[in-house]
Amino acid sequence: MIIQYGDSMPKGPVHQEIEKRLQAELSPISLNVINDSASHHGHAGDDGSGESHFTVEIECAEFVGQSRLNRQRMVNKALGDLMREKVHAMAIKARAPGEHP
Repeated sequence: MIIQYGDSMPKGPVHQEIEKRLQAELSPISLNVINDSASHHGHAGDDGSGESHFTVEIECAEFVGQSRLNRQRMVNKALGDLMREKVHAMAIKARAPGEHP
């Protein structure tokens, strides 16, 4: 698996938990979790933690034959309570192997 780190912010506990849960549940081929919270500072949903807004780019064999909506549901299910309790917003870019971003 390839894990890329596209942001310059240090990884906090929510960021690390997102990576951990996605790796455990979906075994991605590639995973890039980006903390977008700094660009949302002071906006609705910014809880001051610096870990409220994320982008997840994930490539996973389990996405083969799944619709875009089902892929997002799979990611949300893997993240469980994080989506209800810790993360205000998440952009999900989910693709199957061989699909172009």
